[in-house]
Amino acid sequence: MARLADTLDGLRRRSFVGRDAEIALFRAAMAGPGVLFVHGVGGVGKTWLLNRFAEIAAELGRVPVRIDARHLAPGALPGLSGVPSPVLFLDTYELLEPLDDWIREHYLPSLPADCLVVIAGRRAPRPPWRADPAWRELTRVVPLGRLSADDGAGYLAAQNVAAALQPRLLSIAHGHPLTLALLTDAVRRGVTPRGLNDVPDVVGALVTRLLAEAPSARHRIALEACALVPATTENYLRSMLGDDAGELFAWLRAQSFVDEGPYGLFPHDIVRDVLDADLRWRDPQRHADNYRRKLAAFQDQVRAVTGRREQLELVARMVVLNGARSRLTALNALPPTFGAYVDDLRHDDQGPIAAMTAAWQGREQARLVAYWMNRRPEAFHIFRDADQELRGYAACLDLTEADLGADPGVDSMWRYAVKHGPPRSGERIRAWRFFLDRDQGQRPSPSMTLFVADQMLDILLLGADTAWSLAGAWEDADLWGPAMGFLDFWPADGAEYEVGPTSYAVFAHDWRRVDGTEWARALYDRQLGVSNDRASEEDGVPVLAEPEFADAVRAALRHLHDPDRLRTNPLLRSRILRQKAPDESGRMVALRELIEAGIGTLDPALADLMSRTFLRPTTTQARVAATLHLSFNTYRRHRDRAISRLTAWLWDHETGPARL
Repeated sequence: MARLADTLDGLRRRSFVGRDAEIALFRAAMAGPGVLFVHGVGGVGKTWLLNRFAEIAAELGRVPVRIDARHLAPGALPGLSGVPSPVLFLDTYELLEPLDDWIREHYLPSLPADCLVVIAGRRAPRPPWRADPAWRELTRVVPLGRLSADDGAGYLAAQNVAAALQPRLLSIAHGHPLTLALLTDAVRRGVTPRGLNDVPDVVGALVTRLLAEAPSARHRIALEACALVPATTENYLRSMLGDDAGELFAWLRAQSFVDEGPYGLFPHDIVRDVLDADLRWRDPQRHADNYRRKLAAFQDQVRAVTGRREQLELVARMVVLNGARSRLTALNALPPTFGAYVDDLRHDDQGPIAAMTAAWQGREQARLVAYWMNRRPEAFHIFRDADQELRGYAACLDLTEADLGADPGVDSMWRYAVKHGPPRSGERIRAWRFFLDRDQGQRPSPSMTLFVADQMLDILLLGADTAWSLAGAWEDADLWGPAMGFLDFWPADGAEYEVGPTSYAVFAHDWRRVDGTEWARALYDRQLGVSNDRASEEDGVPVLAEPEFADAVRAALRHLHDPDRLRTNPLLRSRILRQKAPDESGRMVALRELIEAGIGTLDPALADLMSRTFLRPTTTQARVAATLHLSFNTYRRHRDRAISRLTAWLWDHETGPARL
């Protein structure tokens, strides 16, 4: 009589897809004794694979013996004496790890000589398995990873999931079988998820399955911090969590769902997404705080990496990580770099670059590229693949008035910046003028990912002398407009330009209106869905030219002890004060402190005059002159000279590198 178990087995067989390489390895292993050690994260399909192995063993006349450590009574491992041609399956082996030495040294050697052993657990075999030459010879380690896109699509098709919905589910699941199964169930219940955030019950099930190993809330917080960045180092953990970072880092390193790379630890993609979705749903305030805190930590991490190539690789990983979570088409389509990197321009690059430019964007653009390669070779960033072959390029030019007249793109971007906020003495205008991939043009490619990462790295390492960043390399304004707006670059109306048959949009950001700190805050608010407002040339504050700045300093000295009038002073929105305090009251205090610090740099006699006149006035300026034994005319010349020097000191800090 048929049993319900037979029906269940049939349905499971129908749902099993892929794993062809692992099945071939198992078939070959049955020719003799040995151990197959299968390991992978929870929900990756280890138990289902063992089920398939057992079916194959039975079909070939072997006797499968299934042991799941979750249901094993103490001392109940079978001896298998008298069992013909056994194949022993030990599932959930992570629960038996305290007995690993005994199993390896005593139990397994006691089994029949023709016994094949298949072990499945979350972690790879411990070092003694590799250290013993005999076990090293008999053991094959089988890391079980995600399903391929084709196998995942095959699973969904077998579950009658609509073809139009399959790509979205495959993207959400990252090839993780349990996630695919749970999403399929959600679809059958009428849900059409855009991401894990739409299916909190699925997230809850995955948290239980994937992350049950976290022994405390502190370890869970370490996991959440790890999920925020492309690679986790002990320094990064310390900046996010505190002094117990070393212990937490060691624990992360030992987890089955955490891998090691050249820049630190990183969790599997599905684990990242589950952690992010669960925290966003469970504790949105902490989720937001984590996002806002990670930028400073990530900037420190980038600066600690030596070499621009390594810095760019780290930023590119962050771009891909955040892009995968974005609903903006341009960012969501960015692929991994697959080993591509950024290099300097070489002399033999110039011909291929001109040729690819002519093929994609026309001869006139190719002529301009050749012009800039000769004039500013250091501005070119060359994208090479893992085999060091040239794949694409970009160029970021520091514009000057001397550059005008040769390139309509440069002319257009320069005129826009000068009209809406001319650079002050010592300030730079940076313009991303070119980008192209040899094979894909401006379609998604590793070169495009590196180009976006290049722009992000430029912002992360932004110098205080940068007034403008302009992006004038994109051809498709409709595609890149929302993405650039998300990054706080507004459409530079009137700056668009044409070269040959191609039109180029221009996007702009004035760092004197919205500096790096404010930019980061706005960016993370957008990532969290708090604000979707885009910037414009009217946003932020007017940029003070040097004469206006001097007038504001003189007004601040006059009103230093009049709060009502001081709070209207334009200096409160200057870069130096925005860097020191986020709100008006804090900036008023900071302004007084800054003026006092500047006065402290003057000659003692002038500092004393300024202190009596402005910092701690007790009488009229005429009486101050008398107490200093100066005629009033002489006093005024000294006062004006001191104000001029103070103003120059403040202006130097406003327009130069931040030093305060």
